[in-house]
Amino acid sequence: MESNNLNQQLGGGIYTIPEVAFILKLPVGKVRRWMTEFWDNKFSKKNSNKYSWGEGRDKATNFYTLIEFYVFYQLRALNISTNRIFKAHQDMAEQLNTAYPFASSKLLSDGKSILFTMKDGTIVEADNTRQAVFKQIIEQFCKKIEFSTTDIAERFYPLGKEKHIIVDPHHQFGQPVIEETNILAQTLYELYNAGETVAFLSRLYDLKEIDIQSAIELFTIKEAA
Repeated sequence: MESNNLNQQLGGGIYTIPEVAFILKLPVGKVRRWMTEFWDNKFSKKNSNKYSWGEGRDKATNFYTLIEFYVFYQLRALNISTNRIFKAHQDMAEQLNTAYPFASSKLLSDGKSILFTMKDGTIVEADNTRQAVFKQIIEQFCKKIEFSTTDIAERFYPLGKEKHIIVDPHHQFGQPVIEETNILAQTLYELYNAGETVAFLSRLYDLKEIDIQSAIELFTIKEAA
């Protein structure tokens, strides 16, 4: 990994392909394929943005791309085709003037199509027609994402917002930590796995036991199919 690329990415989180797969609980092969086929190929060619750097095992990406991977997977889970997702990404990138439209709070879905909110509040279907869509939104994306005042993803909660494990590019290079601390979830898990009790770790780090249990949960839940 070249040092200049590394320095440019420090403030935006640094995630290898296996780390993206772990945080999102997705197969490594699927994440690597998506990165190559979509972000490094199709998306990059359309907006001239570089989504990853490094080669092979050293290939890494940033926080916004991680969020886009999460949203991409949610769209696929709704049986929206990869072709429609690609077209939506392209159209939204142009309309919202960003290389990371899927990291925007303006993205919505009704379970059938991909929608986004224009500056005037109009809900538009993300395709080339850009016709207003007058239908009730039954599901809003990104229940695990906290957005900034500028509507861009700021934090990711891999276990949901009811658990205090966060992925924040401004803490520990974006690795999962206990919310409002710099304590790595991995550190807690490794100590627990080595034989320390939840009660002892709670006293040692001045954390609630439920936060210790959440850190353990993060490292024991299985990846998605």
